[in-house]
Amino acid sequence: MPNIKSAIKRVKTNASANAQNSHTKSTMRTAVKKAENASLNNEENVKELLQSAIKQVDKAASKGLIHKNTAARKKAQLMKKA
Repeated sequence: MPNIKSAIKRVKTNASANAQNSHTKSTMRTAVKKAENASLNNEENVKELLQSAIKQVDKAASKGLIHKNTAARKKAQLMKKA
């Protein structure tokens, strides 16, 4: 544990940022998997799940969690499968 006050603050902010980033990325991955599975199984709610997944991918890209080209690639793959 650091002794300097600013270093202590950085540890706290890094921990909270890491938790938020992990949650956002996990939510994105889950949404993508749900959309892929729904399109493979020809479920009725494919459209809603696809919109949700694209929204999560865009959110992760805007926050800098994934690169914008990666987001574009994921969205293109989702649209192709649907």
